[in-house]
Amino acid sequence: MERRFTRFRRGPLTEHPGSAEVPDSGMCLSVFLVLEATDRDGAVLMGRPDRSAPWWEIGALDPGRLERLGDRWMLPSRQLRLFESPDAAARSILEEQLGAAPVPLRGPSVFSDPSDRPGAGAQDPHWDVHFVYRGRWPSTAPPRAAPWKRLEFVDVARTARSDIGRGQGDVLALVGLPPKG
Repeated sequence: MERRFTRFRRGPLTEHPGSAEVPDSGMCLSVFLVLEATDRDGAVLMGRPDRSAPWWEIGALDPGRLERLGDRWMLPSRQLRLFESPDAAARSILEEQLGAAPVPLRGPSVFSDPSDRPGAGAQDPHWDVHFVYRGRWPSTAPPRAAPWKRLEFVDVARTARSDIGRGQGDVLALVGLPPKG
């Protein structure tokens, strides 16, 4: 594969050899909160989104993505807004998705994850860059937040990967919490 660097710019690549435009299958910069139960190893706060909530504004989920997600679990997460820092996005997720006061978070750990999208027919794979923050939350008091129809601590090791939406089982595996199967 040709060596191309991630110095993205508009226009032809004549001036700066090695730079490239965004991969033709796209690229996402996303922030994920992995909030583990304080008293239950392997239990992570996950939710099932309420489709009537403003997910486009708080989670970059349009109606089609919400439909594809179905009733599967997802982590509190979203893509970065243009020019937003990962730290600011993590604070925003705590506030907008969990209605929570600031929780001490560690991170981010950063992962790069290229993947082929079935049927995309793109020359390049899709490229995800994950900024993952970790924290602890008392399992006796999971937050109750309006954007979710269900929000609870899920035992990830006992949860089938197919029950976790949007490829977030991969994110959990990257931080050492792989789902079942």
